[in-house]
Amino acid sequence: MKMKLATMAVAGLMVAGPVMADLVFPSLSYRTGPYAAGGIPFADGYADYFTLLNERDGGIGGEKLQVPECETAYNTEKGVECYESLKGTGGLVYQPLSTGITYQLIPKVTADDIPMLTSGLGRTSAKNGKVFSHVFNFPANYWDGASVAVKHMLDEEGGDLKGKKISLVYHNSAYGKEPIRTLQELSKKHGFELTEVPVDHPGQEQKSQWLQIRRDKPDYVIMYGWGVMNQVAIQEAANIRFPMDKFIGIWWSGSENDVLPAGAAADGYKALTFHNVGSDYPLYDDLKTHVYDAGKSAGAGDQSGTVLYNRGMYAAMLVSEAAKTAQEIHGVSAITPGQMRDGMEALNITEAKMAALGLPNFGPEFQVSCDNHGGNGFAAMTQWDATAKEWKLISDFVQSDQDIIQPLIDEDSTAYATENSIEPTCK
Repeated sequence: MKMKLATMAVAGLMVAGPVMADLVFPSLSYRTGPYAAGGIPFADGYADYFTLLNERDGGIGGEKLQVPECETAYNTEKGVECYESLKGTGGLVYQPLSTGITYQLIPKVTADDIPMLTSGLGRTSAKNGKVFSHVFNFPANYWDGASVAVKHMLDEEGGDLKGKKISLVYHNSAYGKEPIRTLQELSKKHGFELTEVPVDHPGQEQKSQWLQIRRDKPDYVIMYGWGVMNQVAIQEAANIRFPMDKFIGIWWSGSENDVLPAGAAADGYKALTFHNVGSDYPLYDDLKTHVYDAGKSAGAGDQSGTVLYNRGMYAAMLVSEAAKTAQEIHGVSAITPGQMRDGMEALNITEAKMAALGLPNFGPEFQVSCDNHGGNGFAAMTQWDATAKEWKLISDFVQSDQDIIQPLIDEDSTAYATENSIEPTCK
């Protein structure tokens, strides 16, 4: 059975019924709407990696693969509809690429015994696998990002942020609000003043926010944005002559789409990442041979090597390795979603494994367990070179401040467990 990649409307799925395959990895994608510029490259990278496995390896463990897409348009209601419609395909794991959709799916995937991966997004306290048995957010989360941004500032300021001003410009949604508590705790620890600046969806109008920033004169700005909000913010920052090397985006505010519209004015802008950048990896040689040159690229085939394409590819690699782990644990190749969950909880990503996959030095090592569904909180800093038109990794991967973050995870996950009558335990 050849891999079938198709973007299917929810209504079409309901009429036609599920398309069965040996191993199914559903893609809750968004190729339309104000966030399509971010959704398209991620979906392409996700699909192309599975195409590679089919064409080069014959699938995973002898089982062919399918990646049915369902268009969510980054809309929570549509995302839930997609999940319900795709459930009948036997999908092994869901990756919604949306914090709003993630929050709605947490109780559903738990009840349905289907794992969900929310790398770098979603509910941060889902790192506690004793409470969130079916949700995984490795290798890093929103709170890790906030902490590593502050660590970078400490490095820039000789280890002292006392009296400094930091403004958080954030998408006024569950996503954008995620880092606030962490930054408040970090401000107490390091003595900086935090100002919160919300931007309403979709973020095309930010004049008042940047006038406020011009008045406040912060030493640094952190941005938790997505879609058109990012490029508007970068242009507005340039308009008020805010120094780009003091402007740091979370990993969802650090793609080519965010900086190219501002041209030379975006030079020096920084963004966090939980994986490396570019296409100088052996894996890309295989992609060229088996996917690109064979005319099997997803979408328009023009996203290869971009930040979000790499992120989608990385996400596919992580769940593929989890599927292999599940096959080993259970001694079967045609694994179920419940068995896939076990594979994800036993996943061990080492540098040796990454190198063998053709992605040496691409991301941090981490090992998943019941206690830890989120990795070790390592992130790095990238910087935009407007002349070369490329992102460059400018730091090592460093660990977030676990003394701040772990108590917050414990507190939030315990509250969730109490609220939902969950007895924290290992499955």
